[in-house]
Amino acid sequence: MSNDYELGRRRLLKAFGLTSAAGTAAMMSADPVLGATLGHDERTGVSPATYRAPTGLAQDSEAKSTALAWIDTASSEIVRLNDDVWKYAELSLREWKSSLAVAALLKKYGFDVEWGAGGFPAAFVATYGSGGPVIGFNAEYDALPGLSQKAGAGEHDPLVYHYDAYGPTYGAGHGDGHNGLGAGSTAAAIAVSRAIAEKGLKATVKVFGTTGEEQLVGKPFMVKAGVYDGLDAFMDWHPFGSTLAFWNTTSALSSATFTFLGAAGHGANPLGNKSGLDGALLMATMSEYLREKNVAPSGRFHYAIINGGGAPNVTPDMCSIWFFIREGSPARVKVLYDKIVECAKAAAQASQTRLVHKFHSATWNSLGNKAGAELMYDNMRQIGPPAFTDEDHALAKQLQKSLGKPEVGMSTTVVPLAPPAPSFGGGISTDTADVSWHAPTVTALVATFPAGCPNHNWTVTSTAGHHIGHQGTLSAARYLAASAVDLITQPDRLTAVQDEFRQRTDGVEWKSMIPDGTQPPLYEPPADFLAETGQQWPPQGVTWPVPEVIAAEQLGTTGPDLPPVT
Repeated sequence: MSNDYELGRRRLLKAFGLTSAAGTAAMMSADPVLGATLGHDERTGVSPATYRAPTGLAQDSEAKSTALAWIDTASSEIVRLNDDVWKYAELSLREWKSSLAVAALLKKYGFDVEWGAGGFPAAFVATYGSGGPVIGFNAEYDALPGLSQKAGAGEHDPLVYHYDAYGPTYGAGHGDGHNGLGAGSTAAAIAVSRAIAEKGLKATVKVFGTTGEEQLVGKPFMVKAGVYDGLDAFMDWHPFGSTLAFWNTTSALSSATFTFLGAAGHGANPLGNKSGLDGALLMATMSEYLREKNVAPSGRFHYAIINGGGAPNVTPDMCSIWFFIREGSPARVKVLYDKIVECAKAAAQASQTRLVHKFHSATWNSLGNKAGAELMYDNMRQIGPPAFTDEDHALAKQLQKSLGKPEVGMSTTVVPLAPPAPSFGGGISTDTADVSWHAPTVTALVATFPAGCPNHNWTVTSTAGHHIGHQGTLSAARYLAASAVDLITQPDRLTAVQDEFRQRTDGVEWKSMIPDGTQPPLYEPPADFLAETGQQWPPQGVTWPVPEVIAAEQLGTTGPDLPPVT
C-alpha cells in the first residue's frame, strides 16, 4: 500500500536516478555524504506519514533531579551570564570579554580551562570529571554586525548608533542569540557536573568554547586539529522561534573573499583609473546569472561588499566582496564554488584589475541523530516548554507587528517530533556540522524569540537580552542537562545514539573542506586578555603580521595619443 509520502519520495529518488538499489548504491558511491543525510528514511526505517515518537526514554533519577535543581537554584547566575555577554556584543573572533565570562563561571564550579583551542585565542576547552562516557557541550558567544537593539524594545531602536553624515551604521548585537546559547550550554554542563559530584557518577563533561561561529570559522579548524576527538556524544542547542528536537541536516558551506586591486584616481578624470569596486560589482552581477541554470533548490550563495571606497571622487583601487556558498554536501558546494571563482576571474579580466582570492573556511552539512532527537524530545515533553508571561507575549506581538508578521506571541508548546522531509531544500549552515561527523550530536531548538521573526534580525537581539531570552536559555539548559544525564545513567540510550551514528557514517570518510596550510582569519587579542589566559601571540604556526594586500597596478591606457587637431 502506498501513501503520499512514498509517492513523493519515489519521485524525488527518480529525479536523482535512485529508484533502484543500484541507483541508491550509485548515489552512496558518488556522494556518500548526501546519501547519509538524504537517505535517513532507509537508515532509520521511518516515514513522516506514520512516525510516532517513542516515550519512556527519559527516566527520572536522583542525578537528573540534582542537575535540574542546580539550574533552578543558580538561575540568577545563569541569567547574569546571558546578559553580560549580550552587553559585550563582540564580533566573531574577537569575543575577548565574552569568552572570559563564560570560562570564569566554569572555573568557579571546578572546571579546568585550557585556552587557545585549535589556535584561536578566544576558544577554550573546559573539563570536569574523568572516566565514563565523555559528553561535550557547545558554547558560542559571538554577535553579528549591524544588529544592535535595546533589550525589550518592540520597535527598531538600536542601542549603539554610529553617526556619520554620509553613511550611519548600527553597532553589533546578538541577533542570533549566541549570548543565550553560550550561557545555556554552560549552565547545562555545570548542572551535569553537580550530578557527577553529588551522585558519584563516572563521566567526563567537556565544554567547548568556540569562537567565530557566525563566520563558520571556529569549529572547522578545531575539528581538523583534533580538538573534538574522543567524545561519546555532543550536546548542542540554538535559539529559535519554537521549541523542538532537531533531527534534520543543514547546508554545507564555503567562505571566501575576492579582492580586486586596481589604480586610484580622480572620479572626475577617470580615464586610466582601474576600479576595484567595478571588479566586485561585475563579479556580483555575473554570479547572479548563475542562479537560474546553475543553482539547485538546495543551493544558496550570498555576498557582502566589504570596502567599496570612501568617496565618489576617488576611484577605489581596492575592493573586497565576501561570499558564502552553500549546498547539500561538500561535493556539491565545490561545484558551485568553482563556478563562483570563474565569475571572479572573468570580473577581474573585464575590469582590468588583479584578483586576490582568499579562502577562509568551510563546513560540512550536519548529520542528524534520530535516537538522540527522540531522547531530547522525551525530556522536552516531560520538562515542558519555556514559561512566558503576559508581558512576554505582548512584546512578542509588538515585534511581530513591526515585521508585518501575524501577532501570535511566543510559542507555548513543544513541537511534536517529526522526521526530516524526504528531500533537502537548502537553508542555514552551522559549523557544529563538522563535529556531528565525529561524535553523535543531539540538538535542541528552543524558543527565545517570537514565531515568524527571522534569525539575524534586530528582533532577536531585543528578546535575547530580555525575560523572553532568559526563559528560553534556562529551558535549554534543562533539556541539555536532562538528556546528558540520561546518556550517562542509561547505557542503552548512549549505545542507541552511537550505533545509529556508526550506521550513518559507514562508508563516509570525513575530510576537512579546509585545504592543508590554510591560516584562519585571526585578530590580535589585547595584551590583558593574553595575560589573563596565559597565551602567547601569535599562536604556533600562525604567520603574523599577515602579508599585506597592496594595489600596485599601473594606470590603464587608451592606446597611442591621437594626432593633434589641425
